[in-house]
Amino acid sequence: MRRNVRKRDNQDDELSIKIIKYSGIAVAILAIIVFALLIYSKNLNDEVKDGTLTEEQISSILNNVNSSENTESASSEIGKKVNELSEEMNSNNNINSVNEINTISDNQVKDSQNNVTTQNILTTNKITPTNSEAEKDKRDENKKEEENKNNVELKFDLPVEGEISRDFAKDNLVYSETLQEWTVHTGIDIKADKTTVVKTAETGTVKTIKNDPRYGLTVIIEHANGFQTVYSNLLTSEFVVEGEKVEKGQSLGTVGNTAAFEIADEAHLHFEILKDSVQVDPNIYLK
Repeated sequence: MRRNVRKRDNQDDELSIKIIKYSGIAVAILAIIVFALLIYSKNLNDEVKDGTLTEEQISSILNNVNSSENTESASSEIGKKVNELSEEMNSNNNINSVNEINTISDNQVKDSQNNVTTQNILTTNKITPTNSEAEKDKRDENKKEEENKNNVELKFDLPVEGEISRDFAKDNLVYSETLQEWTVHTGIDIKADKTTVVKTAETGTVKTIKNDPRYGLTVIIEHANGFQTVYSNLLTSEFVVEGEKVEKGQSLGTVGNTAAFEIADEAHLHFEILKDSVQVDPNIYLK
């Protein structure tokens, strides 16, 4: 029995809470509706008020129209105001037109200045080459000169007139009277009396003048296309100096007997030709 009473009390409490909630919601909705009605009523009154003023203005204008004097004065005043307004608008338009013309002129002047500046920059860049371009052109010219120099056709002459006493022997052996043994011979020996003038076999530049421990006083000349000529067993080299450019057939020294490896042989010129620093048979290149 007690349980039933408690259960009923709980149900009553829940029902009361629901009623309170729904009542609160209803009150809130009603308040919103009332507030909306108030706002709507105020807006309606404002519109009515505006409408009344408009009607009053209309009746006043009609009364003024009935009076001819008032109509003429009003017309003249309106015409005056219209004319003044028209003149003012025309004046403003003219001022605006002048301003637009000035603006256009300024823009044209600026554009012209910009074009002149751009043309000057382009002209300067076109006329004045950069350092890198100048250096590149110089390198290309040097390369072309070097190529032209290396493409020269060479024809070697005998440096002295005489019989070849010992021939080129790089791949086989020849007997050396001085060394008393068989050995290679990387040039040719040309018989000639002492003090016979030795001449350059081809145009070139004197690279070295030295006393070689094997072949005595020696002059080395560089030529185009990687060629070198070697003149050894000289008595003197008084006609040239290192670094000198020499022409074909130019005197460079005299025949001697200064080669230690060929001291037992008769006076002669030991002559070699090198291609890319390698000894080659001079007979192939001598004309």
